[in-house]
Parts: sequence; structure tokens; C-alpha cells
Amino acid sequence: MPRGLRWARRENPNLGRTDMPTLDALPFWVQSLALLTGALVGGYLLRTLIQGLLRWRASREQMSLLNALNERAAGPLGWVLSIALLQLVLPLAVPETWLAPAQQTAWVFQVILLAWLITRLLRVGEDMIVARLGVEKSDNLRARRMQTQLRVIRQITVIAVALLALVIILMSFERLRELGTGLLASAGLAGLVIGLAAQRTLSNLIAGFLVAFTQPIRMDDVVIVEGEWGRIEEITLTYVVVAIWDRRRLIVPISHFLDRPFQNWTRTEAKILGSVMLHLDYRVPVDALRREAERLVQGHPDWDTEVCGVQVVETTPREVVVRVLISAADSGRAWNLRCFLREALIGWLAAHHPEALPHSRAILEGELPQAVPAAAA
Repeated sequence: MPRGLRWARRENPNLGRTDMPTLDALPFWVQSLALLTGALVGGYLLRTLIQGLLRWRASREQMSLLNALNERAAGPLGWVLSIALLQLVLPLAVPETWLAPAQQTAWVFQVILLAWLITRLLRVGEDMIVARLGVEKSDNLRARRMQTQLRVIRQITVIAVALLALVIILMSFERLRELGTGLLASAGLAGLVIGLAAQRTLSNLIAGFLVAFTQPIRMDDVVIVEGEWGRIEEITLTYVVVAIWDRRRLIVPISHFLDRPFQNWTRTEAKILGSVMLHLDYRVPVDALRREAERLVQGHPDWDTEVCGVQVVETTPREVVVRVLISAADSGRAWNLRCFLREALIGWLAAHHPEALPHSRAILEGELPQAVPAAAA
């Protein structure tokens, strides 16, 4: 016997014995548990390996697609691989009497997980296209139009994938397949009954299709709905989420935007005019006020250099109404510029022309009654 083998035998007396217990000597349930656990762990390890490779390639090549796949699709892919390995070991780990139900159950889970993976991949595709459109740009009308259509198309595709997965699962059961064949004759009547019962929901779905392609609203549009100012944050097939300026969320049925009037401040462009109304005395120096307003907006970051005008738009027996009209690139900048001008002009009038601030006048006729001395009272 070679010297190395003698030393190994001396250190481990059981080395080389053929009567040691093997996997076949273990109980069947232990073998099954080991195989099933090994399949799930193998799927988890494959998912971890794929995530590591995607993260490594993304860090080397700065590819946003790989980052998106790693964030959104790695989880579902890991489960798909785990169930696939589980299906491979089922004939070895499950008794013959339980094999068919176990394979049927694994198939159902695999269909569900594949549908989940497809929906995640659709989201990855939408994110990549939207990133290339440049929604963050100031002039993003075309990008927001495409983003709205992509979102609705993805939602429709997700519903189609879910229905297809449900049909595949139901058709995999023999009894349900036979039952479905028998129900084909009554499908028309059942569809009519369901349509009448879900008339409101169906009308919202149809409105969702119309909104997606006629586009009275788009993602990130500035709207006034039900007296609330906000931005379109989310568009689904049945409702729209409006993010109000004070961080509330207004949930509006999507049919509202087809049935009722509303204001869309960014329908064609984001540029907007804003006004500051000042109620002043008749002695206000309008020309000096106009020059001061023009001086204030010059160089202000929120002014787009297009419109700045001061006009007396109304008179009343007690005051004049002066309107300062300015333009800005969007409604947010217009609001900030309006607040700035209102504060600055009031301060300028108070400091240099206090007589221009509103006054109340009264004409007293006749003699005033003399005050009674306090000592006499």
C-alpha cells in the first residue's frame, strides 16, 4: 500500500469501507426532503449568480438595462428556476401515487411565476423607453404623450397575460376542460349578464382606452379637477391619481375626464401667464409702478423674458385695480414669480408711495361737537 494511503487510513479508519451507510439506506421521506430542498436551494443560488453577473456587468459598462433587469426581474426569475428544478426532481422525490398531483401543482405555480416574470419584463421595457424619451426635459410634451400611451398599453398587456395564464391553468385540469366545453353554448348569455352587471366598470375601461389614445390628459399634466390644482401622477384603465399641491391625492374615475369639463394647463405647452392684482388708491403713480415691476422681473430666474405688463383694469368709487401680468415657463415658476412681485411691489409702495395704498375718505359737514372736559363730567 502506498505510504500516503497508509497514513490516510491510519488517520481515518473508515476510509475505503464499503459497508458505510449511503443515501439509499436513508428513509424515503428524508431522501425526498433532501431532493426538494436541494432543488429550491439550487434555484436560489442560480438567482444569486445571475444577480451578481448582472450587477457586475452593469458596474463595468454602466448599462441601465442590466440594472433594471436586476431590480425587477431577478426575483421572479429565481422562483421560475427553482420550480423548474423542482419539476425535474419530482419523479425521484415523490411516490408514484402522488406524482401526478404534485406535477400538476408545480405546473400551476410555474405558469403563475412565468406570468409574473413577463409583467416585470414589460415594466423594464417601459422604464427603458421612458428613460430614452427624456421626460425630465422642460419641453417634454411628446415624451409625456408617449409615456401615457406606453403605460396604458402595458396595463392592457398585463391584463391579457393574466387572463392567458388563467386560461392555461384552467385548461390543464381535465374536469374543468370538459366543463368549459359544455359551457360554450351559454357563453353569450353569460357575457350579456356580466356586461349588464359590470356596466360601470366596463364604461371606465372603455374610457381608459379612449383617454390613452385621444389623450385629453397625459402623465405629469397640470390640471384643475373638482376645484383642486394638481399634476397627473398615475393613469390606469379605471381611475386617475392627481397629486395635489399640498401632497394630498385625488382619485378620480377616468370617465370623469370624458364626461365633465376640467382645466388642463399643459395641453399644448407648459408656458403660462400669471397675474398679480393690486387694489390701490387713485393717487398711485402707474408709470413708476410699471418701471419698478419691469426692474424686479429683470434677471429673476422664474421669468421667461416674454411678457411683463402693468395695466389699470378696473376702477371703483374707492380704488383702482392694477394688474401686473407676467409669463413663465410653467405654472410652478409662475406662482413663485407672482408671490415675489406681490411682496416686492407692496413693500416698494409702502416705502416710496404710501399715499398709493388704499385709503378710506369721509367728508364731515357742519361743526363738530365740542368735547366735554373730563373734570366737568
